[in-house]
Formats: sequence, structure tokens, C-alpha cells
Amino acid sequence: METQSLRTDDCAEEIIETYADMVYRIAVSRVGSATDAEDIFQEVFLRYVRYACRHAFESEEHRRAWLIRVTLNCSKTFWSSAWRSKTVPLEERDCGVQFAGNEQSELFESLQALPEKYRTVLHLFYFEDLTTEEIGKVLHLKPTAVRMRLTRGRERLREAMKGGCCNES
Repeated sequence: METQSLRTDDCAEEIIETYADMVYRIAVSRVGSATDAEDIFQEVFLRYVRYACRHAFESEEHRRAWLIRVTLNCSKTFWSSAWRSKTVPLEERDCGVQFAGNEQSELFESLQALPEKYRTVLHLFYFEDLTTEEIGKVLHLKPTAVRMRLTRGRERLREAMKGGCCNES
């Protein structure tokens, strides 16, 4: 029994090393704060360890999709938590994402200003290299809906970069 738990720990360590950047980037893009993203990161991998002890993943693609879905769910839970609604956040400009120039920093801020549904698909498509079909599976959307959100998200991002407004009512 000890041997099995050691293998699970070793496996978890490898998985954390493999997917740490992806989970952290998604969390930062969803919550906009490095410290909150770190909390989500810890929660995701805690859930992974608990889940992996009882269930097997069909493939590496299944494991990756599961981690993305759990990260999105933890981020959503973060925003709706009672603790979060009773606190006033400090301004945090540096979310742990490094940019080379002013233009890229403006891009990050414009992305953060987009509505969540557009920001999520843009992030998964461009930063995590998922296809529209894979994004659809993770978000429980049809690929055509994902493509439409990508198109509308790009349009809103283009407007925001030109100085337009990207708020959604």
C-alpha cells in the first residue's frame, strides 16, 4: 500500500510540473490577481490529487481537459464566494505575467477588460493552443459557439486596442 501512495505522489509531482504554467495562466486570466491565482492553483492540484487517487484518466488529453475544467470552475467559485463579496481588493497591476513592451502590457489589460466568455475562449485558443473542438468539450459548448465567441472576442479586443469600450451589458 505504501508503494502505491508513493507512485501517486510521484505522479502528482510530475503532473504539477507539466501543467503548472497552464493552470496558473488560466487562473490569472480569470481572476486578474497573482495571489488569488495562486490560491486557485493550490485548490486545483489538491482536487487533482484527491481525484487521481480514486479515478484513472483515459488519456493525457483527458487529464489536461479535466485540469482546465477544474481551473475554470475554481475561478468561477472564487468570484461567487461570500468571502470575496465582503472584501475590497487592493490594486494589483503585476499579475505575474511578464511583458516585453508597453504594447503587450496594453494587450493584457485589454484582454482582462473583455467579458469572461470571450476572454476564456481567447486564452484557451491562443495561449493554451486548444482547438475549437477541444475548447467546446471543456466549456460544454458547440464548436460553432466557440468560433463565434472567438470572432466576437477578437472584434472587441480590436476595438479596445483602438480605444473603444469592451464592456458588455
